[in-house]
Amino acid sequence: MELQALPARIGQVRRIVSAQLRYWHLDELIDQAALGVTELLTNVHRHAEPDKSCTVEIELLLDRLTVSVRDNDPRLPEMRDADLTETCGRGLAMVAAVSESWGARPHGESGKVVWFTLPTATSEEPAAAAPMRPSHSSAHRPAPRRRRAEHAPARSAVAG
Repeated sequence: MELQALPARIGQVRRIVSAQLRYWHLDELIDQAALGVTELLTNVHRHAEPDKSCTVEIELLLDRLTVSVRDNDPRLPEMRDADLTETCGRGLAMVAAVSESWGARPHGESGKVVWFTLPTATSEEPAAAAPMRPSHSSAHRPAPRRRRAEHAPARSAVAG
């Protein structure tokens, strides 16, 4: 989904991601995914230059859900130590705390992708969906090894 990372849109994206996870019968991941995508979009809203345009993608491959946000700012984010009393600066630490892995990588000459993964319960039946693409390189924590897919990956295009 392409959007401007503005506060009103961030809430809409949370609801869309939550609805997609319900559709995939991944209700147990809604809170973590919604928190993670909110933090990544808030970072775009607060820090991205020259604009607030971004793309949110979610992808489900067997036992792994990946949520990614691509923006037009080439500066890679850095997780910083924030005091518990601070109200800003803890977004990436929160993403790291609720996710299995996360990372950031350059995208083209003037952008980046920040992503995180959540483990899912392995299912006998693949979920039906349409494509979305995250990136899995340059993780701050090691990305898990993927199992060979027995079914085509389930993906979802979230319309904005």
